[in-house]
This record gives sequence, structure tokens and C-alpha cells, in this order.
Amino acid sequence: MRKLITIILLLFASQKIYSQGCCSGSSGSPIAGGASQGVLSNRQVELSSNFQYINSNKFKTGDRDTTSLFDNFNSKYLYSKIAYGITKDLTLSIESGYFFNKTQIGQNKIDTNSSSGMGDLIIFPRYDVYYSSTEKRKIELTLGLGYKIPLGKHNDSTLVYTNPFTGQKYYTTMPPIVQPTNGSQDILLYAFFLRGFPAHNFRVFANALYIRKGWNSLGEKFGDYKSIGLFASKTFFKSLGITCQVKGEIINKMQHAENIDLLSLYNVDINSTGNKKILFVPQISYSYKSFNFFGSCELPLYEYMNHAQMSTKVQITMGLSYRFFIKKPSCDIPAGGNVYICPMKCDGGRTYDKPGKCPECGMDLMLKKAEK
Repeated sequence: MRKLITIILLLFASQKIYSQGCCSGSSGSPIAGGASQGVLSNRQVELSSNFQYINSNKFKTGDRDTTSLFDNFNSKYLYSKIAYGITKDLTLSIESGYFFNKTQIGQNKIDTNSSSGMGDLIIFPRYDVYYSSTEKRKIELTLGLGYKIPLGKHNDSTLVYTNPFTGQKYYTTMPPIVQPTNGSQDILLYAFFLRGFPAHNFRVFANALYIRKGWNSLGEKFGDYKSIGLFASKTFFKSLGITCQVKGEIINKMQHAENIDLLSLYNVDINSTGNKKILFVPQISYSYKSFNFFGSCELPLYEYMNHAQMSTKVQITMGLSYRFFIKKPSCDIPAGGNVYICPMKCDGGRTYDKPGKCPECGMDLMLKKAEK
């Protein structure tokens, strides 16, 4: 009788383990906010942090709603970076994220999994391959090549059952959607293009990001991530910015190493990975001196999921950045003449020989008399 009870309990435990897995996700971009950017001025430093909140209980198969596989998923993610303009064309940034929580609440509040901790470290140099700025137009083309190193855990386990007779504990690996990192070392390819109209305080720009995922120690390869964003931005009252973005994302399906059965070992169904999305992302920003505050939210226009997966419901990002120069840029003024400079010292203190507006921020250029 005791053996029969033990077998029944183990069968129940195995069913409980299986209920954890579902909608594993294919691990999208580890970058939260601020990805659309060119380079900094020479010797300029940028410190920034973005807080991202995600909450969803919606699921889709294909492009249609389907039955929820768990009650709720939510996360709170702080993404920070420090960037430095090595030259006027080359910027290097070091970026990392920390999860205050990643929580999956099972159906009827059963089988809840939660984790927290460091995510990834990203080393991200960017280079301006073309730059042109006048009073009437600004054009910038930037390319970047990044490297992502996992800092957090990707193989955390959770206790699912304790045998009441032997005291033996049984653990299972938590779902990938809860782990702070996917555990692989990835390559990031980035492109940014800007066309500005300084006289009208208007800009259109685009970015593209491709993340080539590697293998982790569990024999998992998360699907490669690809995105393209198209932006239109307008500045009002010299400090208030409104930006509208349409973003397309494609995440490939997961792969498994040879002789690794992800479903039986980690309860990961690779058929429930991979998706396509089109999102509308409105953003509002406010600049005060060297500070910039912004907030944005992602609104799904179209989503297609390979089999049952969690879809987008609430995703909000709020951020703050601060820029300053390590060494105040010099301003060469020709003898016997006048030059004009931006009062905010945009473009590293670039000088102009006639009045107008700064091609960077749109403010009126300020006259600076030359030394006689």
C-alpha cells in the first residue's frame, strides 16, 4: 500500500512538473528602451536607465486568441547603460539589466514560479559611417556591433514535490520565460539612419536590430531576433518631444541540441516558440538642460504565434538619461570675426559662421564674439 501511495504521488508530481512548461517564449531583445540612437559627441558621456513593466494574461495561436495556459505573467526590469564618445564618430556603451521580478502565476494560482537578479551584460560599440549637418538638414548613418554575455541564471530550479516517506525532494527547471537570461552568448548587429529637418524641429529615422543567439548549457538555442523600427518625431516648445514608432519583430523558433529532448527534460515545447509582431509605440519625452525624461508603451497591431503563446497586453517603459562632457569642448573663433554656437553645446561645441538654429536640438544659435 505504501508503494502504491508513493507511485500515485510521483505521478501527481510529474503532472505538476508538466503543467509548468507552456509558452516558453523565444527570448526577444534584452535591450529595453533607448535602442534607437546614433553616436555621442567626442568626449561626451551618457548615463541612462529605463524601467520596463510587462503584464499579460492573453494567449494566441496564430493570430487568434486562445485558452490561457496560465493566469498571469509579469516582470519589472531595470535596464541601465553608460556610453562614452571615444571620438566624434565612435561611441562605446556598456549596458546591463536587472529583474526585480519575473513571475509566472499558474492556473488557479497553482505552480507559481518567480525569479529575480541580473540579466545580461552588453558591450555595444557604434560608429557613424556618414554624418552631415547644416541649418536645413541633418543626415546620420550609424552601424553597431554588440556582444551579449549572460550574467544571470538560466537553469534555476524549483521544488515541486517532497516524498513524505523518504524526505527526498524533487526539482524541475523553471520555464525559460521566468529565467533572468537565456544563458547564451549572443551577437548584436545594429543599424540606425536619421534624416532631420532642424528648421521644423522634425525628424524621421529608422533602426534595425538582429541578434544572433548562441547555445546555452542546457542544449537550448533560442530563436534569433530581428526587428525594424520606423519613427517620426517632432519637438514642441524646444523641450517637449512626441515620437511615433511602428516596429516589426520576428523571433525564430527554438532549437535543441542533438539527443536533448527539451520537452521531457525541461518541459519546453519548441513548437510553442517563435512569433511575428507589428507594434505601434507612442513616446513622449521632455528635456531639461542635460536631462531627458521619456515614457512609451507598446500597442500590438498584429501578432502571429506559432502554436499557443503569451501575447502582448501591457508593456510600458519609462526612462531617464543625462549627458555631459568629460572635457569642455574648445571653440575656435577666427580673429576679427563672430561665430555662433548652440547654447546647449550640441555637436561637441561646433561653431557656425552665421545665425540660425542648432541642427541637433533646434534652439537658436547664440552669438559669441571673437577675440581681437
